Amino acid sequence: MEENKRIVFIDYIRVLACLMVMLVHASENFYGADSSGLAGSVSMLANGQNRFWVAFYDGALGRVSVPLFMIVSAFLLVPLRKGQTMTGFYHRRFLRILPPFICFLLLYTFLPLCWGGMTWEQSLTDFKSLPFNFPSMGGHLWFMYPLISLYLIIPVVSPWLERASARDELIFLGIFAFSTLMPWLHRFVQPELWGECFWNQYGMLWYCSGYLGYLVLAHYIRVHIQWSHRKKLTIGTICFLIGAVFTAWSFWWKGQPGLLIETPALEWSWEFCTPNVLLATFGLFLVFSCIRSTKAPAWIDALSRMSYGMYLMHMLYLGPIAAWIIGGSPANPALPVWLAIPVIAILTYICAAATTRLLSLLPGSKYIVGC
Repeated sequence: MEENKRIVFIDYIRVLACLMVMLVHASENFYGADSSGLAGSVSMLANGQNRFWVAFYDGALGRVSVPLFMIVSAFLLVPLRKGQTMTGFYHRRFLRILPPFICFLLLYTFLPLCWGGMTWEQSLTDFKSLPFNFPSMGGHLWFMYPLISLYLIIPVVSPWLERASARDELIFLGIFAFSTLMPWLHRFVQPELWGECFWNQYGMLWYCSGYLGYLVLAHYIRVHIQWSHRKKLTIGTICFLIGAVFTAWSFWWKGQPGLLIETPALEWSWEFCTPNVLLATFGLFLVFSCIRSTKAPAWIDALSRMSYGMYLMHMLYLGPIAAWIIGGSPANPALPVWLAIPVIAILTYICAAATTRLLSLLPGSKYIVGC
């Protein structure tokens, strides 16, 4: 499939998934007990309203954002174009994503110094760690590492996907779906599974789990699901609602207002490779695939092209906007919580879009914001 060929429903997904990412981070301000206002290792819900609306916005709506981006990438890039080599694929993809990524790694390391957001000591510590991980002020950049991993494996699995039958892919997807139970088994049954131990982290399902499953799912949907528009819409809606409701409920169930709780325990079913998130992602992708337009509105096309830069920079805006609206009290923000969370996300989205658009006018902007 041509990488530069516009697929309308993919553009809509990019636009929405980018907003969902900001909705997730806006929601964190209403349960994170970390001094930054975001969800760190410990969380606390101020009241029942925060408990419900975080579960709704962050859980039911936002959790599918990351796997949607993974599916979109795989949908467009797998299998490799005819005649494309592994080195050619790596050169094309990494030349597009790595320069902006490196640029923002440095920005999140040093830019907060301008407004006293961090000390020189912290900046230098972050700078020294950059070859190995994201900086402390750029936690959302974690996503880039599994995305890079996905790009690394695409040329390896692409030949198999070209030859695999629908049944072959379903067998793998069945194993992947089973592997999404592992976060629950780790938490509620046994911390080490199927060969995992302190000297071996590569358990039995290591090579059949993780975001690779979303890659295969994307190819299966594109090549083997030839359902009618009505069937896609019906099954997609049902799958999304079941997955979203469970994801929201899982947070609501564990979230007791006024109590400090370890964030992994609160977010026990919010990992991106859990059955509920997989089901919701599959469903929402099917729903969007029902869009029949042959050309997206200009603003959708523009936002889709800018989504990478918007993702990279959005945390620079979200923190100040959230602090302004929350006013230091997650229990009593300037706006009702049900309104505050989407307003923070939308204002951040607008600011990131405007900034990305302005930067895109500069020479060499593709090395800064990817467009």
